[in-house]
Amino acid sequence: MKNIFVYCEVTEEHRIADVSLELLSKGRKLADELGVDLEAVVLGVKLEKALEQLRFFGISVIHLADHEKLFPYRTLMHAKLVKTLFEKEQPEIALFGATSVGRDLAPRIASALRCGLTADCTGLVIGDHTDERKKMNYKNLLYQIRPAFGGNIIATIINPETRPQMATVREGVMKLEPQTLKNAPIVKEIDLQLIRPEDEIITIVHRHIEPPKVNLKGAQILIAGGYGMGSKENFAILYELAELLGAEVGGTRAAVDAGFCGHERQIGQTGVTVRPKLYIACGISGAVQHRAGMDQSAKIISINTSNQAPINAIADYVVIGDVMKVIPKMIQSYKKQIN
Repeated sequence: MKNIFVYCEVTEEHRIADVSLELLSKGRKLADELGVDLEAVVLGVKLEKALEQLRFFGISVIHLADHEKLFPYRTLMHAKLVKTLFEKEQPEIALFGATSVGRDLAPRIASALRCGLTADCTGLVIGDHTDERKKMNYKNLLYQIRPAFGGNIIATIINPETRPQMATVREGVMKLEPQTLKNAPIVKEIDLQLIRPEDEIITIVHRHIEPPKVNLKGAQILIAGGYGMGSKENFAILYELAELLGAEVGGTRAAVDAGFCGHERQIGQTGVTVRPKLYIACGISGAVQHRAGMDQSAKIISINTSNQAPINAIADYVVIGDVMKVIPKMIQSYKKQIN
């Protein structure tokens, strides 16, 4: 059918996960550019709230399976239903969130359908391609853009021969842009008789879910420290400033690997992607992997001893100086204003 399909993950609250809503927003733009429809795939239980959410994204068709055996996620059942659906509907593009579920499900689907899959994309664009060797011109391909070779290059990956063109995208990479007007998509029930007894061999005996310790994605102000902070003890001034500003504290991969802060605070390609109103980068050089996770911030302030640091190129304001001298002065100045 040449349409765009988005696999929508269902949360513990039986709502659509944010990453899936972000992909629907991007999928709507891609569908408009290609002149095709946007379709959603939803598997779970008690999906009334989820269906209401999906009315704000310009979806034409929702492929639905609402049954208690489909929640929580189990690999074999979900893979069987999605694979069979894709074989029947023949989508042009299929998008998945780069979550624990998406990273398990999408490769299985791609392998079963013998098509390509690009993981952890940071950009999705429609474009053309000419294969000089084969003397072939390909129109309206999905450019799947992601850092490669340790972030030293940005690779654009295409899949001209097989369908669907599949990609996974991490939460926060695409902008969540619901439409103001509701629509009424057609709901098509997925046949659960496709599930065989061998697909139900796994029984979930017990589940333990720990709530997230920090919410970097929801923070309006983020103060992030890099390896240039020097030590875990020096990170204390970032927490002090964050408390004054009502902010959260994050870190680069280098800072996390050095033990300056916990992994749950990592920002970047292998951490969390954020879009705060204000991002204060302290002692951060600005490797491409880190910039990929924060370059959509509304305002960026860089505090660095080097005026050649790559992060300065995307910063709105640059402070050249020792972070251990600049931050205490910021704290002191702010305390004076609020007293």
